[in-house]
Amino acid sequence: IDEIEALSSIYGEDWCVVDEDEKVYCIKINDCLDRPKWTLCLQVILPPGYPAAEPPIYQLNAPWLRGQDYVELANSLEEIYVQNLGESILYLWVEKIREVLVEKARSSDPEPDIKKTSEEVDEDDGDDFLLDYQPVQEDPIKIVNYITSDSQEVDEELPSIHHGNPITDRRSTFQAHLAPVVTPRQVKRVLEKLYENKKIASATHNIYAYRIYCEDKQTFLQDCEDDGETAAGGRLLHLMQILNVHNVLVVVSRWYGGILLGPDRFKHINNCARNILVE
Repeated sequence: IDEIEALSSIYGEDWCVVDEDEKVYCIKINDCLDRPKWTLCLQVILPPGYPAAEPPIYQLNAPWLRGQDYVELANSLEEIYVQNLGESILYLWVEKIREVLVEKARSSDPEPDIKKTSEEVDEDDGDDFLLDYQPVQEDPIKIVNYITSDSQEVDEELPSIHHGNPITDRRSTFQAHLAPVVTPRQVKRVLEKLYENKKIASATHNIYAYRIYCEDKQTFLQDCEDDGETAAGGRLLHLMQILNVHNVLVVVSRWYGGILLGPDRFKHINNCARNILVE
């Protein structure tokens, strides 16, 4: 309670209480310039065990934040948590994010490209574009833990691609695609193959995330892409981390139908991905 009161006082209008009972808060952070060009919204949920035993659950939202930028910033926040176990860390998190934004403003980084943003107003051209739903026949454990002793040979092959059951809500349609991958090159090949399909290529967003387990280093090689749907790639990667899936790429295509869905769009993206992973 003391921490929340202090943060509310420090950040004023940039501090927002989303849900007091559930302890959901949002902090708008910028690069401190008179006319900020780098801004980010940090949303946190404080679980019952925070700060003594549990870290905050968080989301980083910004149109420009994707791929490696997202991963590096998330890693920085997790390092701060590990270095300050049992202590209140929200202030440290906010100031770390601000430090990153200030550095971007001072560096030669171009201004964020936000031409392609969430909820674009393209009109849907009907549901006849959907790929055939292909139930996954193989053992799901085998798919999720797809590994081979000769990775070079597999690297030359295009992995099998599976298409999930589409979800439609208010004229927006979501469909997940999954492929077992063991190298970044396979990820690239699968994405190229998917984009050969004109309807997938024309989707408003193609959000993806992958996790590859490196046996020799006992670490994960992972990355994600929002493709204009702010923070969706990071959420998808987080879902894959929770489910502890290995050696798999998941892509969720979203065709926008002209009606804003709000937070429901993230629910549909995650549900599509979860369904095809479980299958």
